[in-house]
Amino acid sequence: MERQSSFEFDTVLRNARVATASDVFLADIGIRDGKIAALGANLPSAKHEIDVMGRVVTPGGVDAHCHLDEPMEPPLRMADDFLTGSRAAACGGTTTIVPFAVQRRGTSLAEAVKAYHAKSEGRACIDYAFHMIVTDPTEVLLKTELPHLIENGYTSFKIYMTYEDLKLDDFQILDLLAVARQSGAMAMVHAENSDCIEWLTRKLEAVGRTAPRFHSHARPMLVEREATHRAIALAELIDVPILIVHVSGREAVEQIRSARGKGLSIYAETCPQYLFLTADDLGIDDSYHGARCVCSPPPRDRQNQEVIWNAINEGLFSVFSSDHAPFRMDGVDGKRPGGHEQPFRHIPNGIPGIETRMALLYSEGVLAGRITLPRFVQLTATGPAKAYGLHPRKGAIAIGSDADLVIWDERAKTIANADLHHGADYTPYEGMQLKAWPGLTMSRGKVVWDGESFTGESGHGKFLRCGSPTLGPRLSRGAGPGFFDEV
Repeated sequence: MERQSSFEFDTVLRNARVATASDVFLADIGIRDGKIAALGANLPSAKHEIDVMGRVVTPGGVDAHCHLDEPMEPPLRMADDFLTGSRAAACGGTTTIVPFAVQRRGTSLAEAVKAYHAKSEGRACIDYAFHMIVTDPTEVLLKTELPHLIENGYTSFKIYMTYEDLKLDDFQILDLLAVARQSGAMAMVHAENSDCIEWLTRKLEAVGRTAPRFHSHARPMLVEREATHRAIALAELIDVPILIVHVSGREAVEQIRSARGKGLSIYAETCPQYLFLTADDLGIDDSYHGARCVCSPPPRDRQNQEVIWNAINEGLFSVFSSDHAPFRMDGVDGKRPGGHEQPFRHIPNGIPGIETRMALLYSEGVLAGRITLPRFVQLTATGPAKAYGLHPRKGAIAIGSDADLVIWDERAKTIANADLHHGADYTPYEGMQLKAWPGLTMSRGKVVWDGESFTGESGHGKFLRCGSPTLGPRLSRGAGPGFFDEV
């Protein structure tokens, strides 16, 4: 049977300034059956044509660190599920998300993954994959369950070094890193020293310093530095790459830079809150307003923002994620658990950011002259796609890649929560003046954001099975693998 029409392409984007992780060039983009079918000048006509008029077109964003609809102890509840979270992502230029299936202690990791599928199926508006969070590494999990899940496309898992209900000790971390090495998985590490945080928290509570601003006092940079150093040492012992998530400032950056200098495969991620927020956003007095910016690690200061910008430019970071962990300020299930102001220890950690991630970095990075367009693409799309085994299907503008694309409008935009599409009732970036916003987002050839309205639909998003990380060649000092192989 003949095609529906004589057109060679379903859609052509004409006169695009195409930006990839390595180059910027002028081209038409031909799309057929949801994939990029051609790149070139003067492509044949299509059923649908969009004149980009020289605007920048980048790959759809890959937000590889976001939290949606995770299990919470009552009365807490995340403000976004797969419908609202993926809708907000699409409106902000992100076309692939990778949230977390969380194992509860005493339960099966496979059952946690199955339960997360039940939450996501038929609701996601854009494509998605899963990381896993391992909290109970039993012998069965280590020998059978986790290797089987990795083999079946769940190729990354997160290790926590803090939070009482999530943290693992060094012995457990070593066991999991050994599985990552044997199975070719990527281990993500939340690096903060739990005992230091608990000791400092108790000392602050004893003298009545419990307002939101003291959250940052309980989590100074040294607790991130120590845990980052320890995570790197454990990875060196096993001789396995790891990815340190949400790096906040100078002291952790120095640990990662030093490890890289020794030839270790240590990768890193940072987030908008470490470029655009400071500890002052948690409050300069004892008011509760700062609860909206309580996250871990906390934002630092202006000097550390510059450290993160410089590290982005030097290539230390492979991934720029939102770490979207949305809670409402009003009500009983969010930042005021039970409807009451709480000591900082009991304020849910996390801020919304899945819709603002891309525009913040494009506006204040690319258009402010801090980073190049290829660096922007590397951080927001190609790097995360490679880190978690989704490239080149995702994170690329190339023949055969999914037609996940963003056309950028370089125009004034004031961030206002009333204009956003997430389920949270605030944004920490309220009132910030930007110079750009996505003018169109396309997911597998379908327009899901037209610059004014969400045009996608729940159920459009497909679950993606991930392959092995492809960030780069694995480096080694030699001593690690020799020791590991002997034992």
